[in-house]
Amino acid sequence: MEKVINFIKENLVYIVIIILVLLIKTYIVSPIKVNGPSMEKTLYDKDIMILDEFSYRLHDIERFDIVVLKAHSEYLIKRVIGLPGEVIRYENNTLYVNGKKVAENFSHEETTDFETKVEEGCYFVLGDNRVNSTDSRILGSISKENILGKTNFIIYPFNRFGKVENN
Repeated sequence: MEKVINFIKENLVYIVIIILVLLIKTYIVSPIKVNGPSMEKTLYDKDIMILDEFSYRLHDIERFDIVVLKAHSEYLIKRVIGLPGEVIRYENNTLYVNGKKVAENFSHEETTDFETKVEEGCYFVLGDNRVNSTDSRILGSISKENILGKTNFIIYPFNRFGKVENN
């Protein structure tokens, strides 16, 4: 018993660090890898980012947040365009929300014209590379339960390290 107590005393700092890292990774942040070209020119295939799993416990999901969602056992990274209950329309590559023009402060590929109503408790998400993105135009509205968190910090490649800048 004395050996166990001595071991714990000698290694307590390491044990606490391991526990903290596991708790942080499980409940607060974890790494996530971009898979595919759907968010180009903002994010690129194989970028590694930090997934913030905690923010949405304190704050609401906002328009233009970059989120990680789970759809059909895949993790996808997309941009929130429509909030619950809104009517989203693209006409001539311009976003209208409930009939009002909304400026987008990021670059994206041309968006073909469409109109949809976002279901209550759900969000409408698009990839920035609109011509090559599996998003709400195909998947439909995404329920809040399927949004794992937000991401806006690249950790790899190192030449792009830092907060995502809108283009």
